[in-house]
Amino acid sequence: MSILIDKNTKVLVQGLTGKTGTFHTEQALAYHGTKMVGGIHPKKGGERWTGQVNDGPVELPIFASVAEGKEKTGANASVVYVPPAGAAEAIIEAIDAEIPLIVCITEGIPVLDMVRVKARLMKSKSRLIGPNCPGIVTPDECKIGIMPGNIFRKGSVGVVSRSGTLTYEAVFQTTNEGLGQSTAVGIGGDPVKGTEFIDILEMFLADDETKSIIMIGEIGGSAEEDAAQFLKDEAKRGRRKPMAGFIAGRTAPPGRTMGHAGAVISGGKGGAEDKIAAMESAGIKVSPSPARLGTTLVEAIKG
Repeated sequence: MSILIDKNTKVLVQGLTGKTGTFHTEQALAYHGTKMVGGIHPKKGGERWTGQVNDGPVELPIFASVAEGKEKTGANASVVYVPPAGAAEAIIEAIDAEIPLIVCITEGIPVLDMVRVKARLMKSKSRLIGPNCPGIVTPDECKIGIMPGNIFRKGSVGVVSRSGTLTYEAVFQTTNEGLGQSTAVGIGGDPVKGTEFIDILEMFLADDETKSIIMIGEIGGSAEEDAAQFLKDEAKRGRRKPMAGFIAGRTAPPGRTMGHAGAVISGGKGGAEDKIAAMESAGIKVSPSPARLGTTLVEAIKG
């Protein structure tokens, strides 16, 4: 098993005809034949997109709308590579088309736009991962987003992270430790996003194939503290799995935005030490360095 995506996931690409969309769609098609079923462009409906995969040409249909693309392909996921100014509208179009899973890679979407998106999500049948995230990979089955497929290995570790690059680090290290991954999810670092730690942790706890979990947080906000409380509550019900964690931005000065909009300490909240203390109180073994995520998880598994 896995969470969110598997070999049967059919993906539409919003922003396929751009340089970024083209590159990452080619990468996805090359990764165990991820089912990329078409692109969306309001002015290019009926045309064909041509890319290169494994030294050969590949074509996908372009649809004028997400609703048309879903109807004609049976797509149950979409990935958004639309620039920041239009990304919120692209997400809302996918929500209106009742796409179950929407993954937005775009960085720099205005917060007010995302507040509007969040309001639409609350009343919808869709789940949004991101924005400003690296995507999701279920090894050997499906790759949505910008994560490098070659570092993944089918296995038992669920990875959830606010940081893009540290997602790759956790994946690479669990591969090297021989553990592999069930699914890796980058939830994104923006302050207003579609899916939080608790949502993904709930799925990992319920997934029989996920035997252990790595959770990577960052300074700013209270998502890590909220997740720690959730894990404590679940442990009281007898649901727990070995976990390792890491908090990025430990040396950041208060009030300084680090890297992106979500990583800012304000009002005495969101500091690294508070988050580490909360995670440790929930039984998570916190790694002293991102370079030791794999070995820290092995220690947590051994107890």
